[in-house]
Amino acid sequence: MNFSYYIAKRYLFTKSKNNAINIITIIAGIGVFAGALALFIVLSGFSGLKEFSLSFSNEFDPDLKVLPTTGKTFSLSQEEKNRLKEISGIKNYSSIVEERVLLNFNKKNLPAFIKGIDDNYLNVNHVDSALIAGTWLHQQEKQVVIGASISRKLSLGVMDYSGMLKMMVPRPGKGQVIDPRKAFHSEKAMVIGVYNINEELNGKYVFTPLTLAQDLLELDENSISGIEIELKNTEQEIAVTQELRKIFDEENFSIKNRMQLNDKLYKMLNTENLAVYLIFTLVLIIALFNVGGAIVMAILDKQHNIKTLFNLGARAKEIKRIFFLQGSLLTFIGGVLGLFVGWLIIFLQLKFDLVMITPTLAYPVKLVAENFVVVFFTIMILGVSASYIGATRVGKILRD
Repeated sequence: MNFSYYIAKRYLFTKSKNNAINIITIIAGIGVFAGALALFIVLSGFSGLKEFSLSFSNEFDPDLKVLPTTGKTFSLSQEEKNRLKEISGIKNYSSIVEERVLLNFNKKNLPAFIKGIDDNYLNVNHVDSALIAGTWLHQQEKQVVIGASISRKLSLGVMDYSGMLKMMVPRPGKGQVIDPRKAFHSEKAMVIGVYNINEELNGKYVFTPLTLAQDLLELDENSISGIEIELKNTEQEIAVTQELRKIFDEENFSIKNRMQLNDKLYKMLNTENLAVYLIFTLVLIIALFNVGGAIVMAILDKQHNIKTLFNLGARAKEIKRIFFLQGSLLTFIGGVLGLFVGWLIIFLQLKFDLVMITPTLAYPVKLVAENFVVVFFTIMILGVSASYIGATRVGKILRD
């Protein structure tokens, strides 16, 4: 093995008398370097975009959420509240009511979701940090906080005394509705705040006090749609879920974590990440077969040396290993250099915001150890495979 490795290093770092061989080797090395560099930058950029996309949902969604498996609401007793407080892994929890409503303001209608929240909600989700106008609501008042998109579509501002926001929901029941005026139950409230999280959420939710939402939906004070939970430590998720199962049985309740609450978003991002990786891997396969070509050309250039080594007692397997190691070393050096330069570019982007999406928003990137491992092993597997295929040419030289 030492003999093969020594000769492989000499062949790789020593110039050939045939200048074409040197050029082909350099091109192969540049291909490996560029492939590793491009793949690492793309994966780091996608990691940054993924984190940027999830940052909005992470700001809004709790660590865990308890929901009924059937129906829209359930009753939370005082005993169950006390048992929730006894779970050591829970930092805070909040009772909420969610339902689709129809908003009306100055003859403009807009469908949205009402989200009734209790006093403890801001301890679980710090959504008040997203306020861009006004203040947060008070539990004892008929007040609401709306998204920027809802505000724009309804031409509704903060503390707009020209009229109050009207929220309507269909009354529960069966049979034909004879009087349309009795088909809906409505409540009016003053808009005291506008939030801005992202385009989807800005046009979806209207935050109200829990009691106002319960009045609108004609629910009693113990009826809620879900419980949002903040954990003391996210590593305690499994343990807390097991404790919650003792209170809320699996048949009637589902307990979802943040990823499960956004499963469609996570699936979309993971699918896009896989697609990008596969596309660039295909490009790398084409580029790294230059390594195999360079090895074949090196074998043809060194065929007299090969026969000499064989006549001196070197086995065919050892001679093949020389060129296999030559290609593997070329792949390793090019891959490591590509990763280093890629890391340097991403580091500079994080430090100095070299590329900007808007004048105030830098293109999001993220240094992730997983990307280093994925790129390195992808490059090495493809490069080693190409080197092995190229090294098989030695057998034909020895047979001639």
